[in-house]
Amino acid sequence: MLLTIAVALFILWLVGMISATTLGGFIHLLLVLAVIVVLIRIIQGRQPI
Repeated sequence: MLLTIAVALFILWLVGMISATTLGGFIHLLLVLAVIVVLIRIIQGRQPI
């Protein structure tokens, strides 16, 4: 489920960067947070999926 959320955020981030909307920065922040959560789960030894 976390992987699905990360992929969705990545797609939204790409759309935001391409269309240069005002939410582009917010989506970028969400993408960075999703990557941090995945890395923390990997470091703790849990499955990232």
